[in-house]
Amino acid sequence: MARYTGSTCRLCRREGMKLFLKGERCYKEKCAAERRNYAPGQHGQKNRKIMGYALQLQEKQKIRYYYGLMESQFRKTYHKAQKMKGITGENMLSLLERRLDNVVFQLGFAASRKQARHLVRHGHIQVNGRKVNLPSFDVMVGNEVSLKAKSRTNVLILSNLESAGGRGIPAWLELNRDAFTGKVLSLPAREDIKLPFQEHLVVELYSK
Repeated sequence: MARYTGSTCRLCRREGMKLFLKGERCYKEKCAAERRNYAPGQHGQKNRKIMGYALQLQEKQKIRYYYGLMESQFRKTYHKAQKMKGITGENMLSLLERRLDNVVFQLGFAASRKQARHLVRHGHIQVNGRKVNLPSFDVMVGNEVSLKAKSRTNVLILSNLESAGGRGIPAWLELNRDAFTGKVLSLPAREDIKLPFQEHLVVELYSK
């Protein structure tokens, strides 16, 4: 499957907000989105007024890049949210938050969602004691996400856990650092997602 392989910092600058795609670098002064807070390219510093379809598309791209999904994956998630009870936009964000790769990142096992996908794909992660290597696995309330025994001495993962303290753990998750396990306490609520996404614009875009 094709995947974006260009500069990740360029994506943040193009969308006009930090999408936290490069792990620890995003929290430091070296972050390109802070040093050059304008769109990339020759005309990046010109004021652009975005309205209508362009605004809806930009909002969809922000959320898609943030969670690291291809268009087909994102659209599939939207249609699944549409069939659920409640507000479609909030259902969509809840489904995205409960992806296994995102949970692994939020628990601090990985420095970024991209790195979290690698950990899942390479068999480092277990759900309820069983290995799961599917990043899109839908984690449910009560599920326990853990590192397999051999991965608990991995220097990179230990470093990630140590530096993740400043990032904080969402209220809907619980982390036991000593046991290298995390538990899903509840479904993620809209207020648990701190970034200012306007998910209703995505609903409007796909409803056309």
